[in-house]
Amino acid sequence: MQSKQRNLGRLSEIAQVAVRHGFGYFFRRHRLTDLLPWGAAVDESDETVSERGRRLREMLDELGPTFVKFGQLLSTRPDVVPPDIVTELRKLQDDVRPFPFDQARAVIEAELDLTLEQAFTEFDETPIAAASIGQVHSAVLPNGRRVAVKVQRPEAPRQIESDLALMYQAARLVKERVRAVDFVDPQGLVDEFSRSIRQELDYRLEARTADAFRHNFAGDDDVRIPRVFWSYTTSKVLTLEFLDGQQFADLEVELFSPDERRDLAQRMSDAWMTMIFRHGFFHADPHPANILLLDSGELGLVDFGLVGKLTDDDMSKLTRLFIDAATENVDALPRRLAELGVRYPKDREEEFRSRLQELFDRYYGARLSDLDPVAGIREAFQLIYAMNLHLPTKFVLLDKAIATLGAVGADLYPDFNVFEVAKPYARGLMVERFTPRRMAQRAQREARDLAGIARELPYQVSDILQEMRAGQI
Repeated sequence: MQSKQRNLGRLSEIAQVAVRHGFGYFFRRHRLTDLLPWGAAVDESDETVSERGRRLREMLDELGPTFVKFGQLLSTRPDVVPPDIVTELRKLQDDVRPFPFDQARAVIEAELDLTLEQAFTEFDETPIAAASIGQVHSAVLPNGRRVAVKVQRPEAPRQIESDLALMYQAARLVKERVRAVDFVDPQGLVDEFSRSIRQELDYRLEARTADAFRHNFAGDDDVRIPRVFWSYTTSKVLTLEFLDGQQFADLEVELFSPDERRDLAQRMSDAWMTMIFRHGFFHADPHPANILLLDSGELGLVDFGLVGKLTDDDMSKLTRLFIDAATENVDALPRRLAELGVRYPKDREEEFRSRLQELFDRYYGARLSDLDPVAGIREAFQLIYAMNLHLPTKFVLLDKAIATLGAVGADLYPDFNVFEVAKPYARGLMVERFTPRRMAQRAQREARDLAGIARELPYQVSDILQEMRAGQI
């Protein structure tokens, strides 16, 4: 009871922050003004679509790290968030003030069961980066290797659980009172977020992901993934090889020649296209702070908390989608998208096909170099939101990665076009999928599936007849 009372008090604080950022109209329209202190003024003059995304981003920033991370999750859900808000939420950065060194020392010593001096011969007390869950320090191991040590905030698990409880309470209120979002499952959104953020609390998951990327890029002369030092890694401490270089975010691009800038954008995109089309396992946050130009000239990748995985079956289905698009078979596209897990209201299938045809007519025949990738992706978002489509998370992450890649590449080299870079990789994928060996494997797999259906069919028919006799159908 006391906890619920505390949450109501915190909800009231959040409501006041929302009103201050121009969302008073939302509380009045949806009968939520009881969350505000008695007599609080509600300004209804700020109901402007053009500014709502920016105001929501600034509000989440003010509410703190957990809400920033929730905003980042919402930016990957164009099925429930309008395109203009998605664009703004993608600008959210998980960047907060560092916590005291004494606390970092205590966490390291408790986790490694060593004093700081035993574990490291050098340890920089000032962090080189700080985020909501942890911060990163530079250090040197007893063997002389320079490392980056990520240390979890001592209060992070407790704070996150407290904020999640609050979000669940807010989700219940929205479900009960806000009819305008009946097509959204607020509790489902919080469930998705809670799974994601609780996973982030276990640094061993990120360490295993880093190891997987390192294995995939073994032998690549252009991409470097830091090595994990498992003896110095636990659920709350992650120790990685230190990469010497400059973040793309800090590059003074005006000092590079146009050819160097184009080459850098191309190399960065090649790394991601290799992950997507060849490995089927990709870094889902190609933010310029996560990509480094190393002193050796290689590209270094860091921060492996957000990744996407595409199975062999996903790649085959994507190939069939590409082929239908390339051969102007628009009528087949809704079925191909459904095979990929895209869900849409069946009573709107004709409208969906018509909207796809309009989109197709607008872009088909244009050269990839003439297309604006960011504008194209934004238009796709508008269609997703208007049709209330639901996309599997891995494809939303793929879209986010390509959109971010396109923006980072254009900052480096204004004429950069991520679709042009992707073209040879997509073509290679299609050729590889239709080799005789691949087609024989697929035929064998589909024959097994059909045989399974045939075996089950008599039992399913029998079950249906029994239910009909029992009056259940």
